[in-house]
Amino acid sequence: MAKTPISPVSHPAAPGAPRRVARECLAGIVTALALVPEVISFSVIAGVDPKVSLLSSIVLSLVTSLLGGRRAMVTAAAGSVALVIGPMVHVHGVAYILPTVLLAGVVQILFGVAGLARMMRYIPRSVMVGFVNALGILIFFAQVPHLLHHDRHVWLLFALAVVIVLGWPRLTSVLPSSLLAIVVVTVIAVYGGWSVPTVGDAGPMMAGLPGLTEWRVPFNTETLRIIWPTALSVAFVGLLESLLTAKLVDDLTDSHSSKRRESWALGVANICAGFYGGIAGCAMIGQTIVNVQLGQARTRLSTLAAALMLLLLVTALSSVMARIPMVVLAAVMMIVSLKTINWHSVSPATLRHMPFSETLVMGVTVAATVWTGNLAVGVM
Repeated sequence: MAKTPISPVSHPAAPGAPRRVARECLAGIVTALALVPEVISFSVIAGVDPKVSLLSSIVLSLVTSLLGGRRAMVTAAAGSVALVIGPMVHVHGVAYILPTVLLAGVVQILFGVAGLARMMRYIPRSVMVGFVNALGILIFFAQVPHLLHHDRHVWLLFALAVVIVLGWPRLTSVLPSSLLAIVVVTVIAVYGGWSVPTVGDAGPMMAGLPGLTEWRVPFNTETLRIIWPTALSVAFVGLLESLLTAKLVDDLTDSHSSKRRESWALGVANICAGFYGGIAGCAMIGQTIVNVQLGQARTRLSTLAAALMLLLLVTALSSVMARIPMVVLAAVMMIVSLKTINWHSVSPATLRHMPFSETLVMGVTVAATVWTGNLAVGVM
């Protein structure tokens, strides 16, 4: 009987397999570097130490890499969750974050186990397109402060980073252009003695790892009264953003993901991050685009590599990470934002043929999201 031929994609020794592994790992490295500035900035919004958000991102990425329902999707401490937690922290203090995150994680697990993620199919396409376009706008304008009111060195480094990111892929795809841009710009800034804002300026980058998060609030109904509104908001904002991002990656890669599995895996990840790290998170669509589109990642290996790279940066390479110019990361994210926007959806030809109701829904979604700065509010 003739043997069934083995697919070259699944065979571990197939030609090109080492190159695919290298591609996934390099995509993860670039994604980790792209995570750093946003995670640090979100920690300020949430009212916690930058290292808390970085450690939580490591845990979130590790757990969802192993358990998540959408391969290559990046999960970390996110801005939408920080916006929800921030007001509670400012009123009651950081001690209430742990019980809030744990309760939110339980709600997400129950949501996934009950199969409620199937409700995502009822979100109209016009809302999805509006969500993506609004996200691109938010990512772009979030980087603008890294360019304004700075000297010519910042603008020169920005121009160099843009040229490398856009031009390098025309020469070869062996090394991700974003990673090359980060390395080249950092070397020029450091050895050129240029005084430009760096990652280290955004928050302390001390090496080492802390222990488990301590429970420091009373275990009573008063604590539950304080945390439950925020916990429910964290749970549903995180679910909404993660499931919308998973659907977007499904479309980009022409593949399927388990939304039910992603829901309960996010809950498990948040509980783990609460105990070791300290804050919750969800899918990061901008960094997911970096991983999937710029890095061409398609497997769990990429997000696992991103988590391990973040761990390396936070521990052994914290001093190196602190010297990366913010402008090069801003340049990478600006290009990501332009790639994120669905330009076809806003072209005159498309708008002429699209029903007015769909155009209106898309426009309202974009306007509400950009106005509030909250993706969940816009979609709702």
